[in-house]
Amino acid sequence: MSLDLIFKALSDSTRRKILRILLEKDLTAGEIAKNFQQSWPTISHHLEVLKSAGLITSEKQGQYIVYSLNTTVFQEIVSWILENIGEIKESGKEDEESVQSR
Repeated sequence: MSLDLIFKALSDSTRRKILRILLEKDLTAGEIAKNFQQSWPTISHHLEVLKSAGLITSEKQGQYIVYSLNTTVFQEIVSWILENIGEIKESGKEDEESVQSR
């Protein structure tokens, strides 16, 4: 899991909307594209970024490719955040203390 790829993928509002859509149910690329007023190549690019980050998976079903949310990656992200929250809090305290001592 590359956190850089994940956070890059999550930084775009279209990709976040795709993830919210896939939270409801698995869909084909065409079904996903119907929710946007963007070109097919643009939606295809967003799907590829999400797939590269491991946030979605794809499975060929007949002549269609069906996209699904990869909940395992979200569980890993939450675990990482929970493991590092102490370090984040400590870092914030150090910054606050250095500002107050000036």
